[in-house]
Order: sequence, then C-alpha cells, then structure tokens
Amino acid sequence: MNTVTVDFKNTVGAVKPMHAVNNGPVYKFASDQRITNIDHFRAAGIPYARTHDASFFATYGGEHTVDVNMIFTDPDADPTDPASYDFVLTDEYMRVMEFAGVKPFYRLGSKIEHWKKKYNTLPPKDFHKWAVVCEHIIRHYNEGWADGFYMNIEYWEIWNEPDLDPDDSDHKRCWGGTAKEFYEFFNIALTHLKTCFPNLKIGGPACAGVKEPWLEGFFASLGDVKPDFFSWHTYAHDTEKILTRLRRARQLLDEHGLQKTESILNEWNYVKGWLGDEWLYSLKTEKALKGAAFTSAVMLSCQYEPLDMLMYYDARPCGMNGLFDTDYVCDRLKGYYPFLMFNSLYQQKEAVKPEIEGEDIYAAAAVGDEQNVMLSYFNDDDNAPEKEVKITFKNVENGGRVRLEYYLLDEDHDAELVREEIFTSGEFSAYVKMPLFSTYLLKIINE
Repeated sequence: MNTVTVDFKNTVGAVKPMHAVNNGPVYKFASDQRITNIDHFRAAGIPYARTHDASFFATYGGEHTVDVNMIFTDPDADPTDPASYDFVLTDEYMRVMEFAGVKPFYRLGSKIEHWKKKYNTLPPKDFHKWAVVCEHIIRHYNEGWADGFYMNIEYWEIWNEPDLDPDDSDHKRCWGGTAKEFYEFFNIALTHLKTCFPNLKIGGPACAGVKEPWLEGFFASLGDVKPDFFSWHTYAHDTEKILTRLRRARQLLDEHGLQKTESILNEWNYVKGWLGDEWLYSLKTEKALKGAAFTSAVMLSCQYEPLDMLMYYDARPCGMNGLFDTDYVCDRLKGYYPFLMFNSLYQQKEAVKPEIEGEDIYAAAAVGDEQNVMLSYFNDDDNAPEKEVKITFKNVENGGRVRLEYYLLDEDHDAELVREEIFTSGEFSAYVKMPLFSTYLLKIINE
C-alpha cells in the first residue's frame, strides 16, 4: 500500500502557478459563429498564457497576431510612429485574455517556421531597432501608446528556441543566425528593454531544453543587465526527466550568478518520441486519460522543486492540445481537469508538502479557506496494476466537524464528486483505490 501523509502545519510558501499554459481562450467579441471555451478557462483559473505560436490559429488572428514582424510589418519604417504598427488583431487577442482573467506572458519574436523558406525567424537587420520596436509594443499594451491599453503585462520574453538547430544546419526553424549572433542580439534587446522598463520582467530565451554548451556561451555573454527569468522547454514521457532537467537548469543559473533569475518551464507535454509511431502515440496520449495523469503528476511534483512556473504546450486548438477538443473547442477533454483540480490548491493561501511512500503516486496539498489535497497515479507502463493508497491527515483545522469530499478523474468521471465522509477529529485517514492514470482531489471543508 502506498501512503501519503499530509500535515497541514508543514507549510512551504505559496502554491506556484503550475497550471499556466501556452495561448489563451477561443472567443470572438462579435457574435460571429461564436464557439468558445472562455468559461472553462475562467473555471480552471488559468493564471498565465504565453503567446508563442498564436499566429498559427485563425480565430486568434492568424498571421496578423502577436509576432513582432506581423505587428511592425515594414522593417524600414519609423519605430516611433504609431502608423508603422498594426495592432488590431493582437489587441483583440489580448482583450480576450483579459476578459478571461488570464495574464498574458508575451513572447517577442516569431512562431516556429517548419517550412523550407524562412520569413520571420531570420535575425533582424538592426538589433537595436528591433529592441525599439519591442519597446513600443510594450508601451502600447502597458502605457496606452498608439491608442493602446494599460494591461500591466508583467512578463516579456525575448525570442523562442534559438538553440533548436545547430549553427551549420540548413533548416533553422527558430533562429536563422549563429549562436554568437543570438547572444549579441539578446543582450542588446535585454539591455534596452530593462532600461526602459526596470519594473517589468524581461527574459528568455525559451531554450529548447537544457543544452549546456550553448547555455555556457549564453550565460557567459550576459553583461551587467541580467534577465529576470530564464525560460526553457522539455518534453518527456516520465516525470523524472523533467525533474532532472529543472534541477540542472536552476543549478546552472546559480553557478552563473543568476540566483535572482526565475526558472520557467514554458513548454512541456507528454512526448514518447518525435517521429513515426512514437509521435502518433504521443499525440493520442496527450488527448487521453494517460496524458491527463502525466499532466497531474508533473504539476504536483514540480510544486516542490526549484521552478517558478509551468506553462503547458498548448491550449491553442492544435494536435498537442490535451485540454479541449480541437474541432468543438467548448468540449473539454480529460486533460482539462488537472488544471481545474490544481486551481483548488492555487486558490489557497499556502502550500503544504506531503510525505509520500511508494512509487508512481504524486501529491500536493494546500491550506486556506479549505484544506485540499490532489494526488495522481502515473506510470508510463500501460499495464501497471491498480494501487491502494492511504492518506493520513494531521493538524486539520476542525471546528468539531469536517466533510471530506472526493472528486475523481478517471475514464468514467470528470473531476466529479464521488464520495463524502464526516470526521470530528484533527487527525484521520482516508483510503482510495486508484486505477492507473486516475487523479483525486480531496477537499476538507469545515461544516
């Protein structure tokens, strides 16, 4: 039997935003064939949505959305002239996020380009001018410039996956130059933007993993101005790979004097392999209960690791969206419910660290208006047996009578209330049978 012990006095700081995503809700302010998932975004309390790859999706605005070269379309134009910018559809997308209560995490740069000819991932002709363009994009959304807004967008990320392909590649999907050129570009942009906006979080560069030779050059190239956050990506089919990489990312930051720089894993999902049958299996898994259990396991384990934020890829209607049906985007898939369930922890005041004995059971807890525990059973072996788990609660705030509610995510239930018990003590135990890939949210409520 696996055991989970939750002592509600064992608080360890705030619950972190482990249920952030890439890209926001689908919604149209005009009632034009409106199919939307915005209420589901609100219910799950999605805290942040990164804007990378938004321009792949037509309803967000397609090619006219988010990417710097699609807002500032003429590289020879005057970056201080509002007439040089086309903000219309990006404004709409940012307003949709605001309407949903989601904070944008704005990626400055371009979507990935998988096609043969590259258009927007080539190095800018003038690095400093590009930084000035980004300055005015920020002023538009945060300071009202060019008939803009006062959205107080905090996170601004410079580029995406510049390390994805080596310098000698003839198919550079995200950065068309060399590593050395990128280091120069990043430092010019970072220095300019931090000078203009010292109170915002400026960082990046959304690395494709933790590739140490490339990162050694990157960290060594940084000047006096340091990034507020280091963003990076990883895809895996076991949680240990993710935990190993996030610990190494934090270690590298600390070794290079970047102790105050946040570590943000802002692309992740279940991937068995990128080619052939393994890729097809990965896509099917992401949209099924197994993918949901992996999502739960990663969120729960990363809460207690040296990581500041998780951002799932991707909530945009696409092949890797495990939250929503990609044809009828208001329909929730199994992968939506871990976000909804984790939000019940995020809404509490403080995180509580459980003690876990046994393999493949992941858990996190929080205390506030409620005393909540979330646990999930994930093993990549599709034939792993059912587990019985004992959960012991200690130092429960109990005014004489509490109700323990069991919400279950499995093949037959979508985070539904399946059981209730009453306890009159400040210490008690509960027992659950967990089929493979199931997730529970246990809520202790004073009556």
